Amino acid sequence: MAPSISDKSSGTTPSLPATMAEDDNSNYNMGMGDEASGREPQKSEGSSVTWAATSSGSKSDPVEDLKQRLSTWGESSTAQYSDDEEGSEHEMLLDPNLPDDTMRRLRTLGSEESFDDEDALKEAEEDSPYPEVRAAVRNYDEDLPCNTVRAWVIGLTLVFVGASMNTLFSLRQPSIGLGALIAQIIAWPMGHGWAKVMPKKQFNTFGLRWSLNPGPFNIKEHSIIVVMASVSFSVAYATDIILAQLIFYKQNFGITFQILLVVSTQSIGYGIAGMMRKFLVYPASMIWPGNLVAVTLMNAMYEKNERPDPTVFGGTIPRYRWFAIITTCAFVYYFIPGWLAQFLSVFAFPTWIAPQNAVVNQLFGGVTGISLLPITFDWTQIAGYIGSPLIPPWHAIANTLIGVVFFFIFLASIFHYTGVWYASYVPMSDSSTYDNMGASYNTTRILTEKFTLNEEAYKNYSPLFLSTTFAMSYGLSFAAISSLIVYTYLHYRKQIWRQYKNSTNEAPDIHMKMMMNYKEAPSWWYFSLFGIMLGLGFITTLAFPTNLAWWSFLLAVGISFGFSLPIGIIQAITNNQIGLNVLTEFIYGYIQPGRPLALMLFKTYGYITMSQALSFVSDLKFGHYMKIPPRTMFLSQVVATTLSCFIQVAVLNFALGNIEGVCEIDQPQRFTCPAGRVFFSASVIWGLIGPARIFSPGQIYSGLFIFFGVGAVVPVIIYFASKRWPKSPVKFLMAPLIFGGAGAIPPATPLNYLSWGIVGFIFQYYIRNRHFGWWSRLNFLTSSGLDLGLALATLFIFFAFVFNGIEAPSWWGNDVVGTTMDFQDTAVQMKPAEGETFGPKTW
Repeated sequence: MAPSISDKSSGTTPSLPATMAEDDNSNYNMGMGDEASGREPQKSEGSSVTWAATSSGSKSDPVEDLKQRLSTWGESSTAQYSDDEEGSEHEMLLDPNLPDDTMRRLRTLGSEESFDDEDALKEAEEDSPYPEVRAAVRNYDEDLPCNTVRAWVIGLTLVFVGASMNTLFSLRQPSIGLGALIAQIIAWPMGHGWAKVMPKKQFNTFGLRWSLNPGPFNIKEHSIIVVMASVSFSVAYATDIILAQLIFYKQNFGITFQILLVVSTQSIGYGIAGMMRKFLVYPASMIWPGNLVAVTLMNAMYEKNERPDPTVFGGTIPRYRWFAIITTCAFVYYFIPGWLAQFLSVFAFPTWIAPQNAVVNQLFGGVTGISLLPITFDWTQIAGYIGSPLIPPWHAIANTLIGVVFFFIFLASIFHYTGVWYASYVPMSDSSTYDNMGASYNTTRILTEKFTLNEEAYKNYSPLFLSTTFAMSYGLSFAAISSLIVYTYLHYRKQIWRQYKNSTNEAPDIHMKMMMNYKEAPSWWYFSLFGIMLGLGFITTLAFPTNLAWWSFLLAVGISFGFSLPIGIIQAITNNQIGLNVLTEFIYGYIQPGRPLALMLFKTYGYITMSQALSFVSDLKFGHYMKIPPRTMFLSQVVATTLSCFIQVAVLNFALGNIEGVCEIDQPQRFTCPAGRVFFSASVIWGLIGPARIFSPGQIYSGLFIFFGVGAVVPVIIYFASKRWPKSPVKFLMAPLIFGGAGAIPPATPLNYLSWGIVGFIFQYYIRNRHFGWWSRLNFLTSSGLDLGLALATLFIFFAFVFNGIEAPSWWGNDVVGTTMDFQDTAVQMKPAEGETFGPKTW
């Protein structure tokens, strides 16, 4: 990594020792005149030039601006427009993030009279039309270096720590993880500490000047560190393949296969991300709400004159001190439900009263039940599977809760207690597979030496049975796929076509104008990386006995490419992503059944390629908001992603070799490998036995196919209902979220989602509407503090106690947890007599 000096678009400027890559210091007065930009240059301490909005004649205070503008987060438009081509551009359902007043102004700007309205034109030019973007993202840029030695050292250090911890935590139930927000917060003291202690001496390498300490730690360096964390902290999906191979199938291809698999699956999506930039990054309408949390926090960290707000609780405390207090409290508190009084984690008191009553444990259990009384005092249960409820807007949370209550509680209860799918003989909610004797399905009885299906042995053994919520989750996955296609067609077909036609000459918003001053990362960079990773994918699938044909591999990548745009639009607006895992399983299970490892590979390349591509796109949007040079973004993403792959493979192998009883259901510290178990079960259902023997007409779960039709019809009903009653709450309904929002069930349970929804209602609806001053100032910091405190406490407990063989105190509050059928996963109503079976006689 050789340092270089930034190039200006209009000549060369004196070298800046803080810079290590070109484009970091491009001034925005170059190539964008005052008339075009609508801004006046102002000197700002610590930077050479900033651009301040001049629509009101003065620069507004960013904190007050944040409070005022964030008030419309998540609101939907209720305006009605004609169905013609022009009016449909601002159709109500086209963009639920755009509020009424902005919609009317935009429509006015399109009329002939608006050309005399200079104030309206200036407002539209100088800031985003989206209030949540205006609230979080600065509409000016600063000339600051970001590609520095300091940023790289801190960033890669956090990559190592975060990737290691998250890989370890992914084996735990409930799984928890460190997010990029945590890295963002930790990097602040690290960067400022570096600036205070490191020497400022300048070095000259091959004629290029650089320094270990280029000056004060700045917001752009910080942003680069966050990007490195974002692409590396998430645990590679391919690690579940490794888990399934090593733990469940007892198959080991060696460390070389593992590294090739993880690297190729994590990075092959870069090429798709490069092609999707003009659709998902450049347009102002592609908001990516999750990024606004990081941007808001980032700007708050660098407020030079933060003003206290004595009108709200905690308003007189500096925001970073508030975060430190919340983190400390969360760290200390977790020792109670996580170690000293574990009954507080899943407070299912009816199961303590009747620990061996199957129905009570099914209805009220929080581990393998549906939790009709969702009580927990553990942040792990609330945020572990789904993420913090203090981040998504309330309408997204509400849509998810609708799906959970109706499908996983109401409908699942009806199905279970009326004996649908022989439900009386299996648990109500878990992620395991069962045979017709009620025991765990023994895959070794139907496997050949080449790890393919032995059909004769299968016919002599048993069909496969699932828990009620597991079966329901597959039906909802079918509905989510069809609803996504219909939803995208109804609401975004014109926008997609228009952006496709106008992508090269579309009028940019202020943020896009600023980014035009930097050199774009050439498309051939993305395509070259895509080609390299495609080659590694071919080596992975063909050089080892995976049973995956070359054309199947290409088909998987093609599926990812085709769905990246519609799913990306949904995620960019709602902050929710619909997965392709079930669709890829469905396709491959029919075209090449009986190959479990090949199925896992096909699913990973067909699903994770898209998921990673959209993750990279999200990071590009974050860089877009923070005005990070695109070439620096590309380099930081690629290096951090690749390094994290090696780290995750190493940590996974370490954990499997050093944690006693790992991946067993009764593992004392709950290192039960929940995600790996689901992955293994799916490989049995879709790969080994195949969907034709499970879901096709005449099979046990054939009725689930009706969900394809339900998913296609519901978006149409909601669409026309919203047209008919535009001011009713129906306008907030999103069918893909209702069907697919609870995709983590199982291994998650309704307890996780219901408690998440309750906390989300309190913070994202009640507090946001009643105590907006507190919410706008401290909500996101509170969320980050709770997550970080939990992660640090869990890490401390593991290495201080678990790793050294120290057991939790033995008393009623800890012992009662393990006595229930809910915890033991034995809550079944009926068991076949010895030597007897249940289910169909032939299969």
